[in-house]
Amino acid sequence: MIYFMNESGEDVTYKQKMLLREAVKATLDYEGFQNDVQISVTFVDDEGIRAINNSYRNIDKATDVLSFPLTDFERSEEPPTDEPEIALGDIVISLERARAQAEEFGHSFDREIAFLTVHSMLHLLGYDHVDSEEDDREMRARQSEILEKMGLGVK
Repeated sequence: MIYFMNESGEDVTYKQKMLLREAVKATLDYEGFQNDVQISVTFVDDEGIRAINNSYRNIDKATDVLSFPLTDFERSEEPPTDEPEIALGDIVISLERARAQAEEFGHSFDREIAFLTVHSMLHLLGYDHVDSEEDDREMRARQSEILEKMGLGVK
Protein backbone atom coordinates (compact mmCIF):
# COMPACT_ATOMS: atom_id res chain seq x y z
CA MET A 1 0.00 0.00 0.00
CA ILE A 2 1.36 3.39 -0.96
CA TYR A 3 0.01 6.49 0.73
CA PHE A 4 0.45 9.81 -1.05
CA MET A 5 0.42 13.19 0.68
CA ASN A 6 0.86 16.45 -1.18
CA GLU A 7 2.18 19.43 0.77
CA SER A 8 3.90 21.04 -2.23
CA GLY A 9 1.18 23.34 -3.51
CA GLU A 10 1.63 21.71 -6.96
CA ASP A 11 -0.77 19.32 -8.63
CA VAL A 12 0.33 15.70 -8.78
CA THR A 13 -1.65 13.82 -11.40
CA TYR A 14 -3.15 10.36 -11.15
CA LYS A 15 -0.80 9.31 -13.98
CA GLN A 16 2.22 10.51 -11.99
CA LYS A 17 1.07 8.61 -8.89
CA MET A 18 0.65 5.48 -11.01
CA LEU A 19 4.18 5.98 -12.37
CA LEU A 20 5.53 6.13 -8.82
CA ARG A 21 3.59 2.98 -7.91
CA GLU A 22 5.25 1.35 -10.92
CA ALA A 23 8.67 2.58 -9.72
CA VAL A 24 8.04 1.08 -6.27
CA LYS A 25 6.92 -2.24 -7.77
CA ALA A 26 9.82 -2.34 -10.25
CA THR A 27 12.31 -1.79 -7.42
CA LEU A 28 10.73 -4.45 -5.22
CA ASP A 29 10.61 -6.91 -8.14
CA TYR A 30 14.23 -6.18 -9.06
CA GLU A 31 15.29 -6.88 -5.49
CA GLY A 32 13.19 -10.06 -5.29
CA PHE A 33 11.10 -8.58 -2.49
CA GLN A 34 7.90 -10.65 -2.29
CA ASN A 35 6.15 -9.10 0.70
CA ASP A 36 3.45 -6.46 0.42
CA VAL A 37 4.69 -3.13 1.71
CA GLN A 38 3.46 0.07 3.29
CA ILE A 39 5.16 3.24 2.10
CA SER A 40 4.26 6.88 2.35
CA VAL A 41 5.30 9.35 -0.34
CA THR A 42 5.05 13.01 0.61
CA PHE A 43 5.46 15.77 -1.96
CA VAL A 44 6.87 19.06 -0.68
CA ASP A 45 8.59 22.18 -2.00
CA ASP A 46 12.22 23.15 -1.39
CA GLU A 47 11.40 24.98 1.84
CA GLY A 48 9.51 21.96 3.16
CA ILE A 49 12.31 19.50 2.43
CA ARG A 50 14.90 21.93 3.80
CA ALA A 51 13.01 22.04 7.11
CA ILE A 52 12.75 18.24 7.26
CA ASN A 53 16.42 17.84 6.30
CA ASN A 54 17.41 20.28 9.04
CA SER A 55 15.16 18.67 11.63
CA TYR A 56 16.23 15.05 11.02
CA ARG A 57 19.76 15.36 9.63
CA ASN A 58 20.95 18.76 10.91
CA ILE A 59 21.59 19.81 7.31
CA ASP A 60 20.03 23.22 6.69
CA LYS A 61 19.57 23.01 2.94
CA ALA A 62 17.09 21.68 0.42
CA THR A 63 17.65 18.35 -1.27
CA ASP A 64 15.74 16.36 -3.86
CA VAL A 65 14.59 13.35 -1.85
CA LEU A 66 14.78 12.02 1.70
CA SER A 67 14.24 8.44 2.83
CA PHE A 68 13.17 7.37 6.29
CA PRO A 69 13.36 3.56 6.66
CA LEU A 70 11.15 1.96 9.30
CA THR A 71 12.82 -1.43 8.95
CA ASP A 72 16.57 -1.90 9.24
CA PHE A 73 17.49 -4.12 6.28
CA GLU A 74 20.98 -5.05 5.31
CA ARG A 75 21.59 -4.98 1.57
CA SER A 76 19.98 -7.89 -0.25
CA GLU A 77 18.74 -9.31 3.04
CA GLU A 78 15.73 -11.56 2.71
CA PRO A 79 12.65 -10.01 4.33
CA PRO A 80 10.74 -12.04 6.90
CA THR A 81 8.44 -14.37 4.98
CA ASP A 82 5.92 -14.69 7.80
CA GLU A 83 5.04 -10.99 7.61
CA PRO A 84 2.13 -10.39 5.22
CA GLU A 85 2.93 -6.68 4.92
CA ILE A 86 6.04 -4.76 5.91
CA ALA A 87 6.11 -1.05 6.73
CA LEU A 88 9.20 0.00 4.77
CA GLY A 89 9.19 3.71 5.50
CA ASP A 90 8.64 7.19 4.20
CA ILE A 91 9.79 8.99 1.07
CA VAL A 92 9.79 12.80 0.83
CA ILE A 93 10.24 14.35 -2.63
CA SER A 94 10.76 18.03 -3.37
CA LEU A 95 8.78 18.63 -6.55
CA GLU A 96 10.45 22.02 -6.89
CA ARG A 97 13.91 20.41 -6.89
CA ALA A 98 12.72 17.57 -9.15
CA ARG A 99 11.54 20.09 -11.78
CA ALA A 100 14.86 21.93 -11.67
CA GLN A 101 16.86 18.69 -11.96
CA ALA A 102 14.73 17.42 -14.85
CA GLU A 103 15.49 20.62 -16.72
CA GLU A 104 19.19 20.49 -15.77
CA PHE A 105 19.58 16.87 -16.90
CA GLY A 106 17.42 17.27 -20.00
CA HIS A 107 14.72 14.73 -19.28
CA SER A 108 11.07 14.82 -18.25
CA PHE A 109 9.74 15.72 -14.84
CA ASP A 110 8.01 12.33 -14.70
CA ARG A 111 11.31 10.52 -15.33
CA GLU A 112 12.93 12.55 -12.55
CA ILE A 113 10.27 11.74 -9.94
CA ALA A 114 10.43 8.06 -10.96
CA PHE A 115 14.22 8.14 -10.55
CA LEU A 116 13.92 9.78 -7.12
CA THR A 117 11.39 7.13 -6.07
CA VAL A 118 13.64 4.25 -7.19
CA HIS A 119 16.60 5.91 -5.45
CA SER A 120 14.66 6.30 -2.24
CA MET A 121 13.24 2.77 -2.41
CA LEU A 122 16.77 1.37 -2.56
CA HIS A 123 17.56 3.34 0.60
CA LEU A 124 14.46 1.86 2.28
CA LEU A 125 15.74 -1.59 1.30
CA GLY A 126 19.12 -1.01 2.96
CA TYR A 127 21.29 0.42 0.18
CA ASP A 128 23.41 3.52 0.62
CA HIS A 129 25.83 5.53 -1.48
CA VAL A 130 27.50 7.73 1.13
CA ASP A 131 30.01 5.36 2.73
CA SER A 132 32.05 4.27 -0.28
CA GLU A 133 32.53 4.71 -4.01
CA GLU A 134 31.80 1.00 -4.46
CA ASP A 135 28.42 1.37 -2.72
CA ASP A 136 27.70 4.44 -4.86
CA ARG A 137 28.50 2.54 -8.08
CA GLU A 138 26.36 -0.42 -7.01
CA MET A 139 23.39 1.78 -6.16
CA ARG A 140 23.70 3.76 -9.42
CA ALA A 141 23.85 0.52 -11.42
CA ARG A 142 20.72 -0.80 -9.73
CA GLN A 143 18.89 2.48 -10.32
CA SER A 144 19.84 2.45 -14.01
CA GLU A 145 18.75 -1.16 -14.50
CA ILE A 146 15.40 -0.57 -12.78
CA LEU A 147 14.69 2.58 -14.79
CA GLU A 148 15.69 0.73 -17.97
CA LYS A 149 13.17 -2.03 -17.16
CA MET A 150 10.54 0.71 -16.74
CA GLY A 151 11.41 2.14 -20.15
CA LEU A 152 12.93 5.25 -18.55
CA GLY A 153 16.60 4.59 -19.18
CA VAL A 154 18.93 7.32 -20.31
CA LYS A 155 18.82 7.69 -24.07
